[in-house]
Amino acid sequence: MLAQLVRPLVRAQIQLLTQAQSAGGKLMVMVAQWLSYLGVQAQVTELSTTGTHIRVSLQVGRPELCTEEEWRSILQNLQTSQPQTPTATEITYPKMTPAQQNQVNRLLAHVIRVGNPQVTQEWETVQPQLYRLGLAEDMVLGIRAALKVPSDLEHLIDHLEPELSAFVLSKAIGLALLDQQITRDENDALKALYRVLEQKVT
Repeated sequence: MLAQLVRPLVRAQIQLLTQAQSAGGKLMVMVAQWLSYLGVQAQVTELSTTGTHIRVSLQVGRPELCTEEEWRSILQNLQTSQPQTPTATEITYPKMTPAQQNQVNRLLAHVIRVGNPQVTQEWETVQPQLYRLGLAEDMVLGIRAALKVPSDLEHLIDHLEPELSAFVLSKAIGLALLDQQITRDENDALKALYRVLEQKVT
């Protein structure tokens, strides 16, 4: 199920790269997104081309399934040094307009709601999970507010911009996998989001 959802997203993102002048910055963010589907917190610190290949350097945080004690042991064993922080040009939540942020919040709230209809009653349990996915506090608060006003998915995805579509879909997959399974309603929502993205890049 995960491969069926992620591979089309990766394909759509590749198509976006062929149309992007700032492909380097976009790919740096995309690689981090791909690893996040496996529960790995990663950031690309360097990216370059070597012949027909792309060389990538990563900064990796503690995976979700790794305890803090295990992570400390791994760090001590590897004796890694601090990498440089890259400057990414991919669209991010803070760079969005208020209207775009509202659209993102409502779309992600829809995905959460179809996966867990009792989310508003179970918010204290759901909120920490959203933080572990790397969602910023302002986004989490926006999603919480959007959960109070259910919206039709078809209306929400209307007029989605290409980069915003990719951002929403990448986050939506992580949200759908919070409980380690994807329901039929979640799958339908993810497919609808992907169809929008596919139409935008073809």
